[in-house]
Amino acid sequence: MKRVIVDYKKLTPEILSLLVEKYPDGYDDDQIISFKNAKNETIEAVEVRTEDSIYLVKVSTRLENTMANYDEDDYDDSDFNEPIVDIPEKEIEEEADEDEEDKL
Repeated sequence: MKRVIVDYKKLTPEILSLLVEKYPDGYDDDQIISFKNAKNETIEAVEVRTEDSIYLVKVSTRLENTMANYDEDDYDDSDFNEPIVDIPEKEIEEEADEDEEDKL
């Protein structure tokens, strides 16, 4: 099963729909998962599962507002078929290396 970290800005209608279905009244602190990313930053996310993937959606005020205002009728059926592209681990490590170089 693949694990994907998703930011609010990159939410697909499909993932948003799953979030609203799983957390219809919003999420509580005990449902938030905290972990460190490659840049050693603390990330807080909520988990949503599909048949083949686990999505960790980063928690933010914008995410809460988007979930509260979500209406499935705002999207076409074609929006729910958009493939979700994984970001390879290597790219994340390269970005961290580039950030370190920028600081030097």
